[in-house]
Amino acid sequence: MRESPLMHPATIAQVMVNFASRFGLDGQGCLLGTGVELEDLTRSDTWLQRSQEMRLLENMIMGLPDLPALGFELGMQYNVSTFGIWGFAIRTSPTLAAAVETALRYLPLSTAYCRFSVINTESSFGIAAHPDDIAQHLRHFLLERDMGTAFSLLRELGLNGVPVQRLEFQHLPDSHVQRIEELTGIRPHTGCSRNAILLDRRHAELQLPTCDLHLLRVFEEQCTRQLRQRQVEGLTGQVRQILLGSMGLVSTLEDVAHSLSLSPRSLRRRLAEEGTNYSDLLDAERKQLAAQLLSTQMKLDEMALHLGYGDTASFTRAFRRWYQCSPGEYRRLNSR
Repeated sequence: MRESPLMHPATIAQVMVNFASRFGLDGQGCLLGTGVELEDLTRSDTWLQRSQEMRLLENMIMGLPDLPALGFELGMQYNVSTFGIWGFAIRTSPTLAAAVETALRYLPLSTAYCRFSVINTESSFGIAAHPDDIAQHLRHFLLERDMGTAFSLLRELGLNGVPVQRLEFQHLPDSHVQRIEELTGIRPHTGCSRNAILLDRRHAELQLPTCDLHLLRVFEEQCTRQLRQRQVEGLTGQVRQILLGSMGLVSTLEDVAHSLSLSPRSLRRRLAEEGTNYSDLLDAERKQLAAQLLSTQMKLDEMALHLGYGDTASFTRAFRRWYQCSPGEYRRLNSR
């Protein structure tokens, strides 16, 4: 059975909204289409599904399209205390290497969308980020966001006394290279075989000044409990995550049902019990993404294929139904 995606406390989304406001994007604009209100972000009992977080991130990207390395800078806004129990477990680990192992063991309690692995050689220690499972239109932004968060946490754990030696990216625009260097003091290397943060191997086994093995055991027990408690109960959120994930908007109902270990009939029935259906969910995600892609230079025929349409005419008909104008007219009106 596919593991259900986890919910995150809305206080983490508050960090994103506060960050966007510094660049002139208001909170309502960030939360458009998420079903979350600004006042919800200050409540301890408000939780967000991954699909809601993705919508918030899409709104931020659309609202701030010209800022280089926006994702990396957002990631640097997070600190250990942002993540509650997960952060406390990391901070009380005995060494930097142990802290990384703890972080990866309970990674779903963080904001990470990338998968991470440990790099451990005779001379270097670090982590590599793997963004392959992230939807294409969010992949680079979330890679930078997760790398920025990891950089910030590693620097905090070492109390700024453990220098990062090297930042590696497979692909990075020149403007992003310059901005990340301004933010970190380190010039990223691009065209690499991996996306990674590397430190001197000797620093990996140095005892952290915040080590407390008794508290670590307590926090790890609570992390295990939270992993169980945060499971999303609704099937709708799981379907949305699949559509926004690596399978993409070309997924059929049969594809999604197979991914969830359900029969197509069972998937239809359970979505109906939650007051929705697969076609409506797919249509809503295509509508949101279409508007975002029209802010780029992507050609309409490429866009139609990316959104799961067999031809441009089918995409154009759907777009007119959503926005009462053609894709070309929408692009011209919103490029002024």
